[in-house]
Amino acid sequence: MPNALSSPLSRRGVLAAGGAVGLGVALAACGSGDDGAKDADAGAGAGGDAKAGPWSFEDDRGETAKADSVPKSIVAFTGTAAALHDYGIEVKGVFGPTTTKDGKPDIQAGDLDVTKVEILGNVWGEFNVEKYAALAPDLLVTAQWVEGELWYVPEQSKDKILKLAPSVALWAAETTVPKAVQRHADLAGSLGADLKSAKVTDAKARFEKAAGRLRAAAKSKPEIRVLVGSASQDLFYVSLAKMSADTLYFQELGVKFVEPKVNSQGFFEELSWENIDKYPADIIMMDNRSSALQPDALTSKPTWARLPAVKAGQVVPRVTEPIYSYDKCAPILDDLAAAIEKARKVA
Repeated sequence: MPNALSSPLSRRGVLAAGGAVGLGVALAACGSGDDGAKDADAGAGAGGDAKAGPWSFEDDRGETAKADSVPKSIVAFTGTAAALHDYGIEVKGVFGPTTTKDGKPDIQAGDLDVTKVEILGNVWGEFNVEKYAALAPDLLVTAQWVEGELWYVPEQSKDKILKLAPSVALWAAETTVPKAVQRHADLAGSLGADLKSAKVTDAKARFEKAAGRLRAAAKSKPEIRVLVGSASQDLFYVSLAKMSADTLYFQELGVKFVEPKVNSQGFFEELSWENIDKYPADIIMMDNRSSALQPDALTSKPTWARLPAVKAGQVVPRVTEPIYSYDKCAPILDDLAAAIEKARKVA
């Protein structure tokens, strides 16, 4: 597997390594678009300005982070920091995939200026607690893929980390894209973002237009089947669409997906490279994270080259860990809509 971790792999370790792409259909514990309303008075005033005085925010664990004033020294998982940036909230430090081996911004960094943030860890299991403490953090923010677990916060140092500042965790899996985007907007608003700004409202309008386009594309070509894949050197993973925020939402919009026979965890099926033609597909969406092998690295595998979707040029990137802002999610919907509009039945 990419980014090999110590054995045995935890469920979130498998997720980070690129094999799985989400956990669980929406549960009662997950955030929703309505959940954020109760946080509106926790810091976001008219026009989005944070109120003076005490600050609080109830996260998707059901825990409430509190501070004497609106947090300013914020440290966040890279993708979450990128979402806050899109709403105008900047962080001082990040952890998680931030830069690639050549020093360029990782795909999960979005529009963050990675030269202006303290990188506390760039890979799974890496989090420099001393550097974190030196930032005098007011708030730690990350995602939640497995209930109760903080994404990219190492288990062995979690207690030390959580003693230094309040924390907020937002669902990245047991939810859908609109709900996740709304929850990130709720948090940004509580931290002082102007959610009524033209930048935010225009991005939301683009998102809603793109969702309509994807719905129309799926309706016009109901025969097209999409496979959700992720590649490692030894295995090819086929994921169950309803188990992840993005693909569950695509399903709600009408996209038809291949349904693999998942393993005991229920999220994906592992296939050997000899058997990757098990499921006929017209479009293949490939995990775009740096932890997964990309299509241009698979040319030496003959079974890959023989897949109908590959031969037809109908392989597209999949943003497996979306940056949950309207600005970053609108293109994801547009890109899939365009792929379906152009696709022909090949499987």
